[in-house]
Amino acid sequence: MNYKKIIIVQTAFLGDVILITPLIKGLKQIFPVSDIDVLVIPQSKGILDNNPDINNIYYFDKRKNKLKAFIKTLKQIKQNKYNLAILPHSSFTTAMLTFFANIPERIGFDRGTAAKFLTKKTPFRHDVRRIEKNLDLLKFFSDKKFDIQTELFPDKETKKQADELLKNFNKDKTIAIAPGSVWDTKRWPEKYYKELSDKLVENGFNLVYIGSKQEQDLCEKIAPKNKTLILAGKASILLSAAIIEKCNLMICNDSGALHIANAVKTDVFAFFGPTVKSFGYSPFRKNDYVFEKDLDCRPCGNHGHKKCPLTHHNCMKMILPDEVLKQIINKH
Repeated sequence: MNYKKIIIVQTAFLGDVILITPLIKGLKQIFPVSDIDVLVIPQSKGILDNNPDINNIYYFDKRKNKLKAFIKTLKQIKQNKYNLAILPHSSFTTAMLTFFANIPERIGFDRGTAAKFLTKKTPFRHDVRRIEKNLDLLKFFSDKKFDIQTELFPDKETKKQADELLKNFNKDKTIAIAPGSVWDTKRWPEKYYKELSDKLVENGFNLVYIGSKQEQDLCEKIAPKNKTLILAGKASILLSAAIIEKCNLMICNDSGALHIANAVKTDVFAFFGPTVKSFGYSPFRKNDYVFEKDLDCRPCGNHGHKKCPLTHHNCMKMILPDEVLKQIINKH
């Protein structure tokens, strides 16, 4: 069937949006002359900018007045008269959105109440990468095995800006650090980040701190006075991507920063505490490394918590700075 207008709906977190970029690319390979639009939340604004496989990006502001946003978005989608909707996010709300928008084919996973609004469903496989799960949605159209490499597209001006910011830093000795996370228990301890940062500078590394405006104070607390650049809250997502691309390594938690680094092919060393690799969100490139401890209490939830349910937070506290430093030195 010739689908002239297709929409992909992913209204979850920043990392989840990055993880649909192989799906977008694969869909464009199958339907090269189709218009492919994407619906995300405003908090993901900028992630998909300049992607050559996307026609339009729309925003569903579901975190404010959800009903008002639903009606506004529904009207917009209905007017566009899509032939096909792809739903990698098993959201009841967005499944309803595509149903009431009268999109004739709606493809997603056979899980949860959202599945009731779909016309075609595929099993939600466990113990495989989320990227691969997303690509399962293309099996209705092609038997091809698609590339799992994620993508981001900073423009020339953004790359030039990144060059200027890092002009005094040698790439081989520059490390990006993103210490934040929406979920507190996903954060490696602040004092550990500070200890590691001090030791990295002592070993001749330059450090670039990445994060949101809310994480700026955290970055300032852990950053040494010399050989550092704090860009938390000062750089857009694509500028952050361009900066990370020019670093030799990204050190971070199980967070969006991990997925940005993977998308620009910068090696990732990540801390996994309350979450585990089998969830499908771990870094996937050859030189990536995950620090984790085998504890009976892991995992304690899909996203982590504000506080450790058992109060000890050993999943993170047991990963010591010297262990991390040794791994970094070995890499270099």
